[in-house]
Amino acid sequence: MKILTFSGSTPAEALKKAQLEVGEDAMLIETREIQKKSLGKSALYEIVVGIEEDSLSKPMPRHKEPLTQQRPLAQKSSDVLFNISEAAKQISKIAEVTEEERTPKHTSSAPSEDLKRIKDEIEKLGDKVKIIQNMFWDEKSPKTSIAIPPEFAEIYRLARESGMNQEHLDEIMQLTLEHMPSKMRENSETVKRYFQVLLRKMIPVRLETSPKMGGKKVVMLVGPTGVGKTTSIAKLAARYSYLLEKKYKVGLVVLDTYRIGAVEQLMQYARMMKLGIETVVDPPEFSTALNSLRYSDYILIDTMGSSPYDKGKIEKIYECLRSNDTDYSVDVVLVLPSSIKYEDLKATYENFAPLGIDTMMFTKLDETRGFGNIFSLVYETKIPISYFSVGQEVPEDLVVSNSDFLVDCLLNGFRKGELS
Repeated sequence: MKILTFSGSTPAEALKKAQLEVGEDAMLIETREIQKKSLGKSALYEIVVGIEEDSLSKPMPRHKEPLTQQRPLAQKSSDVLFNISEAAKQISKIAEVTEEERTPKHTSSAPSEDLKRIKDEIEKLGDKVKIIQNMFWDEKSPKTSIAIPPEFAEIYRLARESGMNQEHLDEIMQLTLEHMPSKMRENSETVKRYFQVLLRKMIPVRLETSPKMGGKKVVMLVGPTGVGKTTSIAKLAARYSYLLEKKYKVGLVVLDTYRIGAVEQLMQYARMMKLGIETVVDPPEFSTALNSLRYSDYILIDTMGSSPYDKGKIEKIYECLRSNDTDYSVDVVLVLPSSIKYEDLKATYENFAPLGIDTMMFTKLDETRGFGNIFSLVYETKIPISYFSVGQEVPEDLVVSNSDFLVDCLLNGFRKGELS
């Protein structure tokens, strides 16, 4: 095909030039404005058309639509997707009718061979429609280092749109292509199920365990300002105090004396739940605060929020940990918002890493639609997830981490109303 360009002060003028040159047999590819009208200058428009080279020298059958009635291919592709979607809806309706006919009230529930064959054909056709839809997406998607088979296009699109790092996605897709049994590649649904299982196995999680007899758990939440550490502390305190089989004693320590509001908020929670609370201004006071709460089964520590790049505040938290001369081991939990892109999550992790991160907790799951960034961070760092915070309600909006939950969010989206 030969590509030709024509210009004019209006789209109509450019189109007329194309008609005079190549007739009505060309295909309209694109219309664009290359110069806006301004003082002393007229506007300039350009149209791009394509025509088979043979048609320049000999006549050929005319297109169904004259050139003057055509629209650019970019607009037509959206119509194709729309029509495919309509076809998918029709297929779905046919399937529903078939299902109803298959089990009539006045006859046996055993399906006839004909109806079963029709249903199988409809399912195959539906999967082909889905594949075609995703092939359109794949044409516009970023170039990858591996070839994506049509049956994999849907799962690839879902993972890519979730915010997963491109390199991680390519690695996982390569593993899937290498190890997935060929029989499972027959349709996109079996591909999706296999991919879900694979992702679940790649997500490290920290199972929730209770303190050992006579022991205690000391948990410190660290992370950027505004991520929800104080609210998360309150959720954990309520969970350990009231929601588990055993009602544990909980004590609170506040390092965030820079923000008076945060201290007052946590003290209010402590009064409501009747918990002991200690404040720490300087690192040497840290061990004293822990010893003051030695009667507790859980000691939860709220730290000062800071920019990931504020080395001074992060260093002060580190000094508290270093000054700990008690027998208690401190479990450091990095609290991160799920609503920022992977590169920012990774940069935040790297700046807090000197504190010795044991687990990660992700908040604001109700404020985002993509969860591939979370997967990529745990895949890259191998640091397990301990909890998810899915809203502002205390203590309800807290989910103990599990890989099924994250993978479901990643591929199907977060549905708060379906939480158990």
